[in-house]
Amino acid sequence: MDYQNWGPRDMSAPVRTQLPEVPVERGMVLEDVQSGWVGAVTRVEKSGGMHVVVLEDRRGKSRTFRLGFGFLLEGRAIRLMPPAPRPATAAPAAGRTASGSVRIAGQRAQVAKASRIWVEGKHDAELVEKVWGDDLRVEGIVVEPLHGIDDLAGAVADFRPGPGRRLGVLVDHLVPDSKESRIADAVMASPGAAGNVLIVGHPYVDVWQAIRPAVLGIEKWPVVPRGQDWKTGILAAFGWPHDTKEDIGLGWQKLLGAVRSYADLEASLLGRVEEVIDFLTVP
Repeated sequence: MDYQNWGPRDMSAPVRTQLPEVPVERGMVLEDVQSGWVGAVTRVEKSGGMHVVVLEDRRGKSRTFRLGFGFLLEGRAIRLMPPAPRPATAAPAAGRTASGSVRIAGQRAQVAKASRIWVEGKHDAELVEKVWGDDLRVEGIVVEPLHGIDDLAGAVADFRPGPGRRLGVLVDHLVPDSKESRIADAVMASPGAAGNVLIVGHPYVDVWQAIRPAVLGIEKWPVVPRGQDWKTGILAAFGWPHDTKEDIGLGWQKLLGAVRSYADLEASLLGRVEEVIDFLTVP
């Protein structure tokens, strides 16, 4: 018997129970008890030092709520918690580069060779540099952005490829019957290209998609409607600022920051980059 609590009691008072703590997830359907608002989670962010969740109802309207008590999940009261920490992807093992190659102790960067890797844009170059940069410095291979491949034939002619001056080109969306595949075929048919130029590509609209969705905490990349700028559509789907070039750049930096090693990239990109490096470095 608890003598400390001896005396009259209100037997009608509800028994306090510990509500289950549930980390918020995109797509989770919740009801705010106070307002009755029901919607799916579209994004979670910090505002004024606290976590808030945005719920979109079936009409496409959104409201923002503070995380914590006062939510129902499948009719059950819960305490809504911040997102569960994403499992950290494995950092490169000691003695390994981000690409998985053996790190050579004390190896200095080689003087840049005449051979080059060309990629379509700045973001492609930054991703290749982050994962394969150590390897490329050892080999003396420089990565340069093209800012588009519409005039690839002219750029290759100006480069004048040949023995000891090879060129590897990594192209976005290189799939059969695409504009990119026709450009690549024309370049490879030009004088001096055979044996000295290698054009490879990945199937993605943009190199952003070569980052594995799980690394970003999503099941798959959002689908952007045809006719809408792809990068803008992706950032909008994430709920990130997307109106200016600066917004696009900052969004990319967030994505790039999630990449720690080759394990965070799709195999369809990994194989193509390794193929280009081998082409430029193996006699």
